[in-house]
Amino acid sequence: MKQRILILGGGFGGLYAALEMEKGLARDPEVEITLVNRDNFFLFTPMLHEVAASDLDPADIVNPIRKLLRCVRFFNGTVKKIDLQGQRVLVSHGEENHQHELAYDHLVFALGSVPNFFNLPGVEERALTMKSLGDAVALRSRLIEHLEEADFECCPATRELLLTVVVAGAGFAGVETLAAVNDFLREAVRFYPNLREEMIRVVLVEYAPAILPELDGSLGSYAAKKMAQRGIELRLKTAVASMSDRGVELTDGTVIRTSTLIWTAGTAPNPLLATLDCPKEKGRLVAEATMEVPGLPGVWALGDCAAIRDPRSGKFYPPTAQHALRQGKVLARNLSAAIRGGAKRPFVFSTMGQLAAIGRRTGVANIFGVNFSGFIAWWLWRTIYLSKLPRLEKKIRVALGWTLDLLFTKDLVQLNMSHAGKLPPIAQPRQQSAA
Repeated sequence: MKQRILILGGGFGGLYAALEMEKGLARDPEVEITLVNRDNFFLFTPMLHEVAASDLDPADIVNPIRKLLRCVRFFNGTVKKIDLQGQRVLVSHGEENHQHELAYDHLVFALGSVPNFFNLPGVEERALTMKSLGDAVALRSRLIEHLEEADFECCPATRELLLTVVVAGAGFAGVETLAAVNDFLREAVRFYPNLREEMIRVVLVEYAPAILPELDGSLGSYAAKKMAQRGIELRLKTAVASMSDRGVELTDGTVIRTSTLIWTAGTAPNPLLATLDCPKEKGRLVAEATMEVPGLPGVWALGDCAAIRDPRSGKFYPPTAQHALRQGKVLARNLSAAIRGGAKRPFVFSTMGQLAAIGRRTGVANIFGVNFSGFIAWWLWRTIYLSKLPRLEKKIRVALGWTLDLLFTKDLVQLNMSHAGKLPPIAQPRQQSAA
């Protein structure tokens, strides 16, 4: 019988584990490898904010999984249930949610994370997130829709609601999203004759006393200064308490009148992990340095859903893309050693650097302990992430998109999929009375 390997999730961890298996293990006729993912593409999440701000087209930052994998089988579906005792996974696919049972000998958890709204009233129902391609497209459409509506809005209070954007969370995702949105709105407003730049209000809310806490304090201060110069309000040492029709209420009692809250203030492991009876750390599966889950032979975990301890510091590795990518490669080699025989090696990795784009061709970066800021940090951001983007075709498309962005203004086309296939109603002529 073939050794059946099942990889759940096609993010950085799952995909790069599969890509590493493509080099050897997947070519073995006695091994069958299947990757299960809800989308049929790999999303390059570091560039999501560029889609939201019309710097790139949505298709530029996604790669079809079937073009990336030739030997590994791909199942486009959603994981519904995991039976660790029976070594089976229930998945569904298609419009009618047709269900399949996939058996395995080795199971790899790479399910990633989901937004964590901390049960704050109204936030989950009303806030926008930045985790998926659909999120970025929806945000872009919302911004353009509000500009169009505000241009002919007579009521100042309603116009304020439309032209105010709040971002919760001042980590990398929040700062990059906020900076991109601010640039987009302030560049676009000149095409709306009834609007002025002074009407645009963009607010960053952060519970910590500084933004970008992952970076050196001087870089965070530089980023805060630059963003303030560009009209961005920083509300530090406070947090979002709730959201309602009135707007966003903060923990200090302030109410910001807005209908657009972008939530980047927290993530949680995939809810499916809560159904598993095994050790966890804040919802993540506790895994050994080899990424095996103790007490469950043949079960592996990596990325956002795994808690792997750094043997040097004793702390758990952070759930970042650069860690998940390298964990995927090490896991694939260890899994090959488990099947074919050989020594497994522990995952040991130090963060090489961290970068953030803060708008208007400026950025902040720390590479191998050296700080950069301004234009050179922005150039490093684009150069490094472009090199990490899979497939030459996508690299060329993104490089071309960035070049055109230097020459032309941002696109203001609103992509409203709710109108697809529908015709607007036509007013019928009023019938004359017989009398």
